Parts: sequence; structure tokens; C-alpha cells
Amino acid sequence: MARRNILTKEDPALYKKCRPVTEFNPRLHQLLDDMKETLSQENGVGLAAPQVGVLRRVVIVLETNVPEGEEEYMIELVNPEIIESSGEQFGAEGCLSVPEEYGLVRRPMHVKVRAQDRNGESFEVEGEGLTARCFCHEIDHLEGIIFTSKCERMLTKEELESGDFEEE
Repeated sequence: MARRNILTKEDPALYKKCRPVTEFNPRLHQLLDDMKETLSQENGVGLAAPQVGVLRRVVIVLETNVPEGEEEYMIELVNPEIIESSGEQFGAEGCLSVPEEYGLVRRPMHVKVRAQDRNGESFEVEGEGLTARCFCHEIDHLEGIIFTSKCERMLTKEELESGDFEEE
């Protein structure tokens, strides 16, 4: 596994639509492993392949909604699509490709995603709260969408530090 460089918002590759994965091979496995290593070192909660310069429909998300005493784990999603969503959450969101900037974004509270695993097997996974937000955020990356385009407004450093922000 190797840490990959994360592209920042100035890079035009982040605004391109990604192509589906058609070959489930060692190159894909290496990409997923490298993305996990990169996400782990960056202390993030999600990462999409275009953020590391690969324009393929591949995402990893850290599942943080685990029972007390259990380890958080990473969910690998290849060719993901949101098939259901419900509820609403409104809160601060950031991105490894937009360092030190946060904004208020409205997302579903619950999301169901259909995807393939690293071997091409189809599965469905559901997420609540932060996990649902991450699924939406990372799948947006696959469409060339960065969270700043969905923000109702960006947060000041003071608001972020105090946690004192609301809808306008």
C-alpha cells in the first residue's frame, strides 16, 4: 500500500465525470488499498478515486456508526449509485481536496447505495448520519461535483471552532 497525493480544488480533473470500472483486477485492488492508506493517513472519512487522480467510479467511506467497543471500518464502493434516500440533515462539511474550508450542506439523513465490491460482486449498503453524508459527498465527486457548489454558505474559522452556526 502507498499513500497517494490528493488533488486540490484547483485541479481540473476534480470536475470531470468518472468512467465506470469494467475490470476487477489487481490494479483496482491496488487503487483501493492505496486509497485506504491515504484516507487513514489524512484522518478523513471518505475518499473518491478522482481525488487521487484516477477518473474511475471508486469510493471508500469510513463507517463511523459502530457499536461501542467495535472498530470503525472502511467500505469499498465500486460503481456506486444511490438507490434510496430519506430524511434530512444540515451541517458542516469539508473535503480533503478543499483543505481548511468548510460549508453548510443539506444532505439526506439515510441513504441506500448499490455498488460492486473489489471482485465485481454487487451488494447494497445503508448509511445513517455522517455515513450517509459521506456516501453522497463521495459519489458527487464521481460526477465532478465538489461540495462547495452545494453549500448554502461557507463557514468562518470562528464559526467552525465554536460550532455556533445555523441555517440562514
